[in-house]
Amino acid sequence: MRKLPAALLLTATASMALAACSDPSTSSTSQSGEGATSTTAVESFDTSSIETVNEIAALVPAAVKERNVLRNGASTDYAPGEFRAEDGQTPVGYDVDIVNALAKVMGLKEGTTTHAEFPTIIPGLGSKFDIGASSFTITEERLAETNMISYVEVGSAYAVAQGNPKNFDPTNACGTTIGVQNGTYQQEYAEHLSEECVAGGNEAIKVMPLDLQTDIATKVIGGQYDATLADSTVIGYTVELSGGKLEQVGDVIESEPQGIVVAKDDTELANAIQKAMQYLMDNGYLTKILAAYGAENAGLTKAELNPGL
Repeated sequence: MRKLPAALLLTATASMALAACSDPSTSSTSQSGEGATSTTAVESFDTSSIETVNEIAALVPAAVKERNVLRNGASTDYAPGEFRAEDGQTPVGYDVDIVNALAKVMGLKEGTTTHAEFPTIIPGLGSKFDIGASSFTITEERLAETNMISYVEVGSAYAVAQGNPKNFDPTNACGTTIGVQNGTYQQEYAEHLSEECVAGGNEAIKVMPLDLQTDIATKVIGGQYDATLADSTVIGYTVELSGGKLEQVGDVIESEPQGIVVAKDDTELANAIQKAMQYLMDNGYLTKILAAYGAENAGLTKAELNPGL
């Protein structure tokens, strides 16, 4: 749910054990512990089995066909959708894999993903980028300036230490300590929830914002935080990386669809992307790609062009 910018860099599970002794009362924006800036190795989805669909390839605009590349702009700081591999340069994530898969269906040589700061992606459509696959929540404002093709639905979810040893109740979080990422929607949500607790005569939630989801996960595993609240896809990936030390509790809340953005005047490409995405959905490729990042439950079954308009 990319409503506010958030630098998210998930690290290898081994780094989660390093900060278990840190002070839970400290809300810090600095990184502590070794490995706090390294990423885990990720195996990209192999698109070699995906074949060109001639009917869809025929819809691809001439300029894109001539270039033979589907150019994606993404802010590669938002795992598991788009982030960087261990070399600190190579874009990886399920959005990167989806772009590669779309290119195959559309009969193109490859899909490429180039890092761009999040606010610059939409202005770059049609010149620097053909599409933007970068965790864009579908909003009225974005629909007014772009074409959007829905493909996943992302909300917020809680994770706790395996077995929920603190008996955290996601329906009644008053009086608990919850880790959130700095600057995210979940920080705002948890702070508002805390205010409601106090207004109802209950104990406030101790909201603990940190920069890295991995640092938060470490404290949950170590028993310093009762739970963490993050995007549902982020929680799924964090649980995946934890090696059985974390589990999701409760339902996904506040869920909203996300979409790939295409320039508003490029209806030809938008239509081709919609058809290619629907093909990936119908043939199970989207689910397989998302599953590699613990996000298989986020996939939609219908790719809508400009939903709600």
